[in-house]
Amino acid sequence: MASNILIVEDDHVIHDLLIDYLRKEGYETESAYTGEEAVRLLKQMPFQLLILDLMLPEMDGFEVLRRVRETQTIPVLILSAKGQEVDKIIGLGLGADDYLTKPFGLGELSARVKAMLRRYFYFNNHPNDQSPSVLNHGGLVIDLHTYEVSSRAGKKTLTAKEFDILKLFLSYPSRVFTKAQIFQAVWKEDPTFNENTVMVHIRRLRTKIEPDPSSPIYIQTVWGIGYKLGEAMS
Repeated sequence: MASNILIVEDDHVIHDLLIDYLRKEGYETESAYTGEEAVRLLKQMPFQLLILDLMLPEMDGFEVLRRVRETQTIPVLILSAKGQEVDKIIGLGLGADDYLTKPFGLGELSARVKAMLRRYFYFNNHPNDQSPSVLNHGGLVIDLHTYEVSSRAGKKTLTAKEFDILKLFLSYPSRVFTKAQIFQAVWKEDPTFNENTVMVHIRRLRTKIEPDPSSPIYIQTVWGIGYKLGEAMS
């Protein structure tokens, strides 16, 4: 079955271009031209990827993203004419997995879509994986097959990138990772290292899994180097 992608873009020229290109690539697509329409479609049918413009009528892309992340973990690729760093940070902080600034090349779009879907299906469709299906560290538990995460803060829903970061730490519990190493491990297909991207995702991950995000016990900062998994607690 082809992946179903929801395209939320109010510029009809760009919208039609994306639909034509992605369908030629073998994907199924659905269209929304407003934020309200996008939210409605996301409740009515399953999607494997959301391509989301930020500047939308009725409800902007930031609000759509907030609502999506309340209940869903599907990958979200933000498209926007805005090039300011703050918009990218806000979008990633709200749970987006990747970001493209207009104008962009269709080849680059295709590469990012394939990478995001590949990660999504890896974490959701590996019942025959012979590696351990559950990683546990001091009350922090992640299931690599069901994508479920629980900690002392309770059960949480993570984005694909947040899950990738957490899996990295739990897979190497004694290792200290620099921001560049985390970026390389999680954003493999993106050659441009972005320190802010890592920091935003770490901050958002802490708000979800830490009992007290201001005093993290699971993901700790190693000043001047990067981050490490905190010592296991009974």
